[in-house]
Amino acid sequence: MTSNIHTTVEQWDLFELTMEGPQEGNPFLDVTLEALFLSPSGTSFCVRGFYDGEGRYSVRFMPEETGEWSYRTDSSTAALSGREGHFTCKPTTGNNHGPVRVRHQFHFGYADGTPYLPMGTTCYAWTHQDEALQEETLVTLKNGPFNKMRMCVFPKSYQYNENEPPYHAFEGSQETGWDERRFNPAFFRHLEQRIADLRDLGIEADLILFHPYDRWGYAKLSPETDDRYLRYITARLSAYRNVWWSLANEYDLMKSKTTEDWERFATIVTDHDPYSHLISIHNCGPFYDYTRPWITHCSIQRVDVYRTAENTNQWRQDWQKPIVIDECAYEGNIDWGWGNITGQEMVRRFWEGAVRGGYVGHGETYVHPEEILWWSKGGQLHGSSPQRIGFLKQILEEGPEGRLDPLPSEWDVPRAGIANHYYLYYFGFNQPSYRHFRMDPGTNYQVDVIDTWEMTVQTLEGIYEGAFRVDLPGKPYIAVRLRKAE
Repeated sequence: MTSNIHTTVEQWDLFELTMEGPQEGNPFLDVTLEALFLSPSGTSFCVRGFYDGEGRYSVRFMPEETGEWSYRTDSSTAALSGREGHFTCKPTTGNNHGPVRVRHQFHFGYADGTPYLPMGTTCYAWTHQDEALQEETLVTLKNGPFNKMRMCVFPKSYQYNENEPPYHAFEGSQETGWDERRFNPAFFRHLEQRIADLRDLGIEADLILFHPYDRWGYAKLSPETDDRYLRYITARLSAYRNVWWSLANEYDLMKSKTTEDWERFATIVTDHDPYSHLISIHNCGPFYDYTRPWITHCSIQRVDVYRTAENTNQWRQDWQKPIVIDECAYEGNIDWGWGNITGQEMVRRFWEGAVRGGYVGHGETYVHPEEILWWSKGGQLHGSSPQRIGFLKQILEEGPEGRLDPLPSEWDVPRAGIANHYYLYYFGFNQPSYRHFRMDPGTNYQVDVIDTWEMTVQTLEGIYEGAFRVDLPGKPYIAVRLRKAE
């Protein structure tokens, strides 16, 4: 059975094959569907399909090679089996750089080689709010500095999160019970639309697959349902280039799950994601074993009230993977210590993490009369840190190869860069009025004094070499940049 439809899609964009099939019984359980895709160079990819309700079946694919592709379906039902066709994959346009991969061991880059500097934020339950608030969140993101969003698949029940979501993942209701053997396609269609919205803004969707803050039963599904959910969501979402997988937020608070469960979940996700998207798991207290081979990067919550990003050097050494401190606490003024640091402290933690070779994530928890806190529901940002985080991103982008690695430092100030070429020093909450630098002789440097809070760069006159003194403003949050003079 051959399809005469010829479609053109961009490299790393989404090709979708949709077919009509049986509705009787329970298609979520009774019908299997997959397709074999053959690349122009002869590489094959086997991709699972899924049931989308009302007799619709789909297979989604993300082509990673330009040229003519072909496919053939295989199914447990004859109506869906043996479908053949082809499509053309053309080069990318716009901000399509492909999925993000680990690059240079501790950093990230897009598939086309463009560096990627994760400047993340957290909006756990933004897709579970009313449509107007979701649209407001997207406008805020469009005008902000963030290029990664941590977000939950399932709704959240917690302080400042008491509203009912518009959709649920299973058919049924809280009152009559959920039919865990039947997914609600509308729930997943809505989620994937929001993932596509983020993609179009150039934002990675860091999807949290499980979390403990629940009153509907999602945190205590049966093992069979957990596994079926993971197979279904990877079939639906893996073809979106901006997806990252986070097995859990605060995995250690989900007491019904064991290490064996998390390892099984990781196997299911990685086996059913043919594109090897980034994947990790997030802690509350004890760290997961980040040396596990399936973990691509370390997704960390602080384990000390004050010392957070300062640990980045040690974590890099311990785990030999990118360090992403997704939760360093939140800028805000709620009662909990994790949600009432100042904007200055948030920015300081971002800079500390950056000069130590890692990446820090943002969140905001300012009290709101309608309990619309960015960290969970989105909406608008009210804090002082986002603009300064954008300034840091600009400074990092100006650096060599779009990344920073820590260098041996003096005891009182960390530095990063490339020896004898580029150095970035960060003084944090210290406030020196001057600093003596003792560099290897023979290399000339241009010196910039950076006020990370006021977002200014003062390039000093002249060229500096060997041992020299730099006068500083005697205030906190100052950085010094040395760039080799050509």
